[in-house]
Amino acid sequence: MSFFRVEKSGLVITARVSPKASRNGVQGVMPTPDGEALKIAVTAPPEKGKANAAVIAVLAKTFGVAKSSVAVTAGESDRRKVVRIGGDPTALTAIAQQWIKT
Repeated sequence: MSFFRVEKSGLVITARVSPKASRNGVQGVMPTPDGEALKIAVTAPPEKGKANAAVIAVLAKTFGVAKSSVAVTAGESDRRKVVRIGGDPTALTAIAQQWIKT
């Protein structure tokens, strides 16, 4: 199972977040018991929504969309999150596929 699915108005991504990391960024795809997840490291601590805000910023920059186009839809207080990214599904899929190992 892939870490993302395509919708009419964007992508939905399953992510595994590592807060309090040494730097912000996408670290690739990792296996989880529920399927694959995109591993995202953020320097922010997991308190008062700071890590979620950092995840939104990292994904907005990575996918080239506005922060307002990115939303955590599930897992707000968990390391495992479901994130929706609004935009052109074809362009977003092309970016997401860079982490798929063939």
